[in-house]
Amino acid sequence: MRNNEESIRTLKGIGDKTGKLFEKLGVYTVDDLLGYYPRAYHTYEAPVPIGELKTDMAGAVEGILQQTASVRRFQHTQVITASLKDGTGTLQLTWFNMPFLRNTLQAGTCHVFYGKVVKKNNRLTMEQPEIFTREAYENMTETMQPVYGQTKGLGNKAITRAVAQALDSRKMEREYLPASIRKKYELAEYNYAIEHIHFPENRQELLFARKRLVFDEFFLFLLSVRRLKEEREDRRSSHVMKRADRIRELTERLPYELTGAQKKVLEEVERDMTGGLIMNRLVQGDVGSGKTIIAVLALLMAAYNGCQGAMMVPTEVLARQHFESMKELFEAQGIDRVPVLVTGSMTAKEKREAYEKIRNHEADIIVGTHALIQEKVVYDNLALVITDEQHRFGVGQREMLGSKGREPHVMVMSATPIPRTLAIILYGDLDISVIDELPSNRLPIKNCVVDKGYRKNAYAFIRRQIQEGRQAYVICPMVEASEMIEAENVLDYTKTLRTELPGLEIQYLHGKMKGKEKNQIMERFAAGEIQILVSTTVIEVGVNVPNATVMMIENAERFGLAQLHQLRGRVGRGDHQSYCIMVNCGDQEGTQERLDILNRSNDGFYIASEDLKLRGPGDFFGVRQSGDMEFKLADIFTDAGILKTVSEETARLLEEDGRLEMEEHQELKRRLEEYLEKSYDKLNL
Repeated sequence: MRNNEESIRTLKGIGDKTGKLFEKLGVYTVDDLLGYYPRAYHTYEAPVPIGELKTDMAGAVEGILQQTASVRRFQHTQVITASLKDGTGTLQLTWFNMPFLRNTLQAGTCHVFYGKVVKKNNRLTMEQPEIFTREAYENMTETMQPVYGQTKGLGNKAITRAVAQALDSRKMEREYLPASIRKKYELAEYNYAIEHIHFPENRQELLFARKRLVFDEFFLFLLSVRRLKEEREDRRSSHVMKRADRIRELTERLPYELTGAQKKVLEEVERDMTGGLIMNRLVQGDVGSGKTIIAVLALLMAAYNGCQGAMMVPTEVLARQHFESMKELFEAQGIDRVPVLVTGSMTAKEKREAYEKIRNHEADIIVGTHALIQEKVVYDNLALVITDEQHRFGVGQREMLGSKGREPHVMVMSATPIPRTLAIILYGDLDISVIDELPSNRLPIKNCVVDKGYRKNAYAFIRRQIQEGRQAYVICPMVEASEMIEAENVLDYTKTLRTELPGLEIQYLHGKMKGKEKNQIMERFAAGEIQILVSTTVIEVGVNVPNATVMMIENAERFGLAQLHQLRGRVGRGDHQSYCIMVNCGDQEGTQERLDILNRSNDGFYIASEDLKLRGPGDFFGVRQSGDMEFKLADIFTDAGILKTVSEETARLLEEDGRLEMEEHQELKRRLEEYLEKSYDKLNL
């Protein structure tokens, strides 16, 4: 048990209402809060002359108020305005529903204001700026301020205050990394790292803290993977199967021919399942390379051998889609095997019927979400377990589904294009197969990288596509507006699009919505009832909508290349030409060079290896590449060097003390067990 497992409500000022808001962010305990790392850091630059301000710029200005702030009422909103002047110009300042500011903002007083500048009625206005005395602002310029992921009703200031309080009142954690490793790689002490990842004095301190926490994330992950590998290595299988002629016949009857790469991977899977040892195989294939049909054929092979096979996917919509397409295929090809669906939102009656079919072996193939590993699901003879998009689950979850049968064969499918050298480390308990060829009938996606000025043209293009009967996705990096981060957000963007493209059915989707609501939106989009879906990256692992032909990604500079490629893979799945429009809103050096890699290639493995070459140590601000694995901070691309180092160190450690029995490894052993336990807890079982 960690030292700081008390409820978040034990902190001063956090009652039930605020506690529930923190829970929406996945923060339940003080320990969760300490592990809720900033998503970015803000540095307060010296104030600039008003005359140098530009639209959409965030910055500080200093000046003297011309008159006391005025308060006007519009319907249910109180608007507070003031006018600031310096030697270079005048700036309007506006706040909403903060009438008490009138006492602070008196004529002739001098203040520093920090905020974002917008153009309203042809004049520059700073909306909702923060207010500082000159002295207070000067103190701010010497530090880096954390910026956290927020939710409505819980802003950055409230989260920052709670984190500061948690750090002040926490119990110090015992160091668990072996001293020799810390010394060898100059790693910060754990408590120091936790404090300074939240409140670094400067970039150097931040990098020092981050390096330690990234090392930890990789270290615990790889130790758990290696432990799993040891337990599984060369174990005899209870399910030695025979090759089924009906599989060969089916592949010949399919309405398309399998690619050479698909045939090779199918052969490797069949060899594993008939070879006498337990299969533990990763099937890595680019978006749209045809991994699903390999999974279906493997499930059928288990069924034809009198066994059951289960396929676990990350979302209900995807589970339902796989289930429906399997049923369709089986009916069309006269296959006499019964698939059954298990998801969390099914009614109690539907679940009972599904459980009954599974227990009595009326069902040969089971498709579902992590509801498949609930206690009530009892399998008759589970011989094959397939997890789709494994990076959404994790080592513990994979192991738990496996424990539902007598050591079943395990196949993991991933569409994340990871260079082979890194894949071997990350999936150390699995053999690796790669589908590196796309079906010949796929039309390559046409790409373009544009700036903000192209938006109107993009909207007109989307309208034309919709008039032709197609659909479109628009991706934004954020759910709602943030006072600290300049980036498009789903809620405001949806309003803008409804104004720009009247008469079209436009809806939004984001990760903070309830599961049922998300499913309904995705099902309506899949059915063609929604024409434009504005979403966060929650659709990265989504459903197959062959009719969607446009993917427009706002603030493309804020995403890692592998993630952009995954998002782009949502289109290009049908017979129509598809397009990806990446809007580059940044002016950082190197951004255009990175995005051009995507512009010139649709090959995920090429993109991943090029990205690896381009990115250097410390290049992690604003870009999340592999955040869907079990890592909060670590990024397998930016931190590839640390990942390789950790791989060597975990191998060395386990060679010296495989069961972590030595005295100096007791704290590490305790932390590893806790890590594995948390991996199970994530499933809410």
